[in-house]
Amino acid sequence: MEQFDPKELKKLYRPAKDSHKGENGKLLIIGGSELFHSASLWALEVASRIVDMVFYSSVPVNEAIVKKQKERFHDGIIVPKGKLDEYIAEADCILIGPGMERDEATRQKVNGLLKQYPAKKWVVDGGALQVMDKQLLNQNMIVTPHHKEYEMLFGAEPAAAMAKKYSCTIVLKGKEDIICQGNKAVVNRTGNEGMTKGGTGDVLAGLIAALYCKNEAFLAAAAGAYLNGLAGDRLYERVGPYFNASDLVKELPMVMKEIW
Repeated sequence: MEQFDPKELKKLYRPAKDSHKGENGKLLIIGGSELFHSASLWALEVASRIVDMVFYSSVPVNEAIVKKQKERFHDGIIVPKGKLDEYIAEADCILIGPGMERDEATRQKVNGLLKQYPAKKWVVDGGALQVMDKQLLNQNMIVTPHHKEYEMLFGAEPAAAMAKKYSCTIVLKGKEDIICQGNKAVVNRTGNEGMTKGGTGDVLAGLIAALYCKNEAFLAAAAGAYLNGLAGDRLYERVGPYFNASDLVKELPMVMKEIW
C-alpha cells in the first residue's frame, strides 16, 4: 500500500483573502456524555481553528455539563434544544460520536439522524461507531474506528474491501493509519507512542471533520491523519512522549502553517 504523499496537502482548501464569515466551513459536532464530556470538546477546539463556525449539540444527559461549558465556550454556538434540524441544514459537515456512550439512546439518535440525512457529509467516530447500523453507510460518510471499533462494525474483513462494499471512506487508526475509499488506499506513518493518550483520536476526528467541510472525503481523511500524526511528531521532538490531546490541539495550527 502506498504511503500518503505530503504533496497532496497542497490540494486542501485555503480561505480566500477576500472571503467572508461563514464561507470557510460550518461544522456541527454531536457528542458528549456525563461520562465522556471532554472528548467532544477536544474535537470542537481543533475544528474552531480551521472552520468559520462550530455548532455543538450534546446528548440530553450532558445538558448540565454543556451549560457549565458556556463559561469557556467562546469559539462556537451551543445548539438550542429542539433546534438540531436547523443546524444540521446549515452545517457543511456533521461529526457525530466523540464522547457518546454506547447505549440504546445513542443507538436510536445516531441511526435516526444518519437515516434521516443521508445526503449530508458525516464523520462518524467514537460511541456512534459502536452502535451504528453499517447498512446506513454511504459515499458521504467517513468512519474513524480504532481496531476494536472496526471489528465491532466490520468483523475481520479488510478495510479496503469494506470501504468498497459500503461506498464509504474508512480511517482505520493504529500504529499506522490505513485510509481507504473505493479503489484508493494509503497508509499514514506519522505519529508516535505519545499519541496513545486519551483524546488524541477525538482531535483527529475534529480535524478530519473540519477539513471535510471544504474538501472531498478521501483528501480530508488522509490529510487529517497525516497532519495529526505530524503534530504529534513535532511535539515528540521537543518533549518526547510527554504530551496530551490539548498540546496536540495547540500544535496543529503551527504544523499546518509550516506545511502551507
